Parts: sequence; C-alpha cells; structure tokens
Amino acid sequence: MKVTINKQCMGDRNCNKLCPEVFEYDEDQLLSIVKFEEIPEKYHDLVRQAAKECVPVAIEIEE
Repeated sequence: MKVTINKQCMGDRNCNKLCPEVFEYDEDQLLSIVKFEEIPEKYHDLVRQAAKECVPVAIEIEE
C-alpha cells in the first residue's frame, strides 16, 4: 500500500491523531505528510480509516 496526501489537506491533524506511526504534521507546510513510501501492513486498517474520515478527502491510497 502506498499513501499520498494531496493539496486538499486542511491541516486539521486528524490522521496524525489516528495513526501517528504513519502520518506526521509538517509545521512549515501546514499539512500532514506520510512517513513511509510503502505502508507496513500492520497499519493498513488505520490508514484506510484515516482516509475514510478525512473531510477534505486528501488521503489517497494505492493498494
């Protein structure tokens, strides 16, 4: 699984709170970033949940 955050990110940090192992907040860019190029399998469900709960639909998942 690969994950990207698009320009729609509002910087509300919900994904960071839900899965801080994968998502990190960039204070300079004021948006979330993904820590991994390839997401470890143990985080797949949390990443899917974060994408589902993302209000601006900024989390893009490639299975």
